[in-house]
Amino acid sequence: MDRERLLLARRIAEVQGGVASRRQLYGAGMTEIHVRRAVESGRWQMHGRQTVAVHTAPLDVVARRWRGVWEVGETIAAIDGATALQAAGLKGFEDDRIHVSARHHHNTSVVDGVTVHKVIRRVPDEVVGVGVPRVRPAVAAIRAAHWAVSDRQAALVLLMAVQQNLTTPRLLAQAHREVRGRTRRAFVRGVVRDIAFGVESLGELDFARLCRLKGLPEPSRQVVRRGPRGRIYLDVRWSCCDLVVEIDGAQHRAGLNVMLDNLRQNALVLAGDRVLRIDVVGLRLEAELFLQQVAAGHHPSRCRFDVSHGHP
Repeated sequence: MDRERLLLARRIAEVQGGVASRRQLYGAGMTEIHVRRAVESGRWQMHGRQTVAVHTAPLDVVARRWRGVWEVGETIAAIDGATALQAAGLKGFEDDRIHVSARHHHNTSVVDGVTVHKVIRRVPDEVVGVGVPRVRPAVAAIRAAHWAVSDRQAALVLLMAVQQNLTTPRLLAQAHREVRGRTRRAFVRGVVRDIAFGVESLGELDFARLCRLKGLPEPSRQVVRRGPRGRIYLDVRWSCCDLVVEIDGAQHRAGLNVMLDNLRQNALVLAGDRVLRIDVVGLRLEAELFLQQVAAGHHPSRCRFDVSHGHP
């Protein structure tokens, strides 16, 4: 192959992790013979039927994403789930698999290193048209939750997508209405509501029910106190032991809310209350552990309610 064609191939592959598809190379004027000779000479390497690396080094993650799309089917596939979120900038979420989605009625081959998911339908405009074909973050997050290996991983990927500003609670809730998952539907619906609406989605009455099951007294709800910036509305409080439980939704981590929460908690502690904080997703995942802490807050040495007998 002449030098000009080699340089052209490298330019095509440069923004794709060093790989190009046969279709791209043929569209640039190269032939199957050019590709075969470059591979046989040791300049290039094939990674499947459609993916050509213009080098012989291992593929990086960018190249592996492109390969996943091309090998599954360039016209039908897009990276999806955690892979799409990572391509959009998700940090700190460990999933080395390349997740690719395709419509359920398409025939797809098994591709080494690629997890292919069949979806019933594409949401309108779900695939981002710039760079590697990928599903937009809100839809990808919902699918990642359904494809996760555990409830904990499902909740984590939904939370992280919002916390890292890849999507918004509103878009996440909209995507949940549009995407039909096959697993843990009730759990994903609950976590999405927790993220989108905070404590209201869990419901103070639900929390009170959990407390009753634990043998704890009925808490007072929406108690009003005075704080450094005016009125403070408490989620739940037990006057029998000066114990406050604040149930935090995802909005508590946004903007200046962390600072405001700190001021609020400090004021309560200085006024004599003890404060426990529970995030709504954590309560959904580890209800028993959190309720054990609430029960510990009703210890007989600090409480005017005898938890062991279930009455004041």
